[in-house]
Amino acid sequence: MYDPTNPRVHADILPALAAVEAPTNKILAIGSVTAKGTPEAIAPVLPFEVRATVRNYLAGHIDQWFFQADGYGVVFIMNATSSEEAHAILEKLPLGVAGMMTFELIPLSPLKPLALLIGEPAKA
Repeated sequence: MYDPTNPRVHADILPALAAVEAPTNKILAIGSVTAKGTPEAIAPVLPFEVRATVRNYLAGHIDQWFFQADGYGVVFIMNATSSEEAHAILEKLPLGVAGMMTFELIPLSPLKPLALLIGEPAKA
């Protein structure tokens, strides 16, 4: 569905893309430190956060992880089929439990415009 408040949506091509089915198979999770997340508050929690993040990586929940080069927070590419699934995983991380980090979750799917380029019919 077209959401005029989402600058990532291109309304002029959306009707054609809406007919193409593509499952969500990854979630882009952009972490931001909250006001509670001062350096002094984060420091004692960070070792627990790192261990919990590594456990999620080893369990296959986190596929890739990055640090924001121009900000202060992490970016994960997660193996999840919904934002709800990713949120359930991320809210259990120590910084999330402490209210020091929140995530913007963006569902990702295979590149839908490719179906239009190869003339794939829309699935009913």
